[in-house]
Amino acid sequence: MAEERTATSMRSLERAIDVLEVLDSSRRPLRLTDIARRAGLPVATTQRILTVLEARGRVERDGHEYRPGVALLLGAHAYLTSSPLLTAARPVLHDLAASTGLTSSLFKRLGASRLVLARVQGTTPLRYELPIGERLPLHVGAGKVLLAHMDPEQRRALLSPAPGAGAPADPAVDPVVDHEQFDAQMDAIRAAGFSQARGEREPGMASVAVAVLVDGSSTECAVQVAGRQEELPVERVPALSVEVRRAARAIAQQLP
Repeated sequence: MAEERTATSMRSLERAIDVLEVLDSSRRPLRLTDIARRAGLPVATTQRILTVLEARGRVERDGHEYRPGVALLLGAHAYLTSSPLLTAARPVLHDLAASTGLTSSLFKRLGASRLVLARVQGTTPLRYELPIGERLPLHVGAGKVLLAHMDPEQRRALLSPAPGAGAPADPAVDPVVDHEQFDAQMDAIRAAGFSQARGEREPGMASVAVAVLVDGSSTECAVQVAGRQEELPVERVPALSVEVRRAARAIAQQLP
């Protein structure tokens, strides 16, 4: 009986997290039926979960639509102030931005996306806003250097989500790719030790990224420098890759 109660409690927790992840992944408020469909849950179950989350401030409601609630900032703040990764990365990113004049960022993979964890502006501010916690795709920009360190089967699973699983496919996050060509590109990035992008996500912008290798192999994070293409000409890439590689090593060496 106790085991059954524990299993039921765990399933309830998983369903609540599923609902929060649906709301996290949406850029607009959602109706109850949309949340239930994307989470793969009955409408009545979804309603009960939303009621509890709303009472705890984790969800907010405007009329018939729901969005993430302000209380989620409590967990985000706790992570930002206590994470050993961020403690190690912040001074390194400041030094990297100062030495290159480019905006330096730290990304961490979460499932099939990457999240902005820290950012230090370069000499020239970027043309676009990219707030901490922003969810970005893996198949462009700094995400590629993370994919390059995965085996092909894992990459394909991430880039080709099962139809009907969770939220509908978003081409910006769940791309349809030629896997053979993409695998060849990933092999080249892994051999070079860095990735570079020019106008892939934002027109006129360029970047160089390196994976943070923990224990020589684990790659959940990446360091990137980015700026306007005129600030980051092709001939500057080799020297920048050395500096970004040095920054990635400095972060990895400070992690427990």
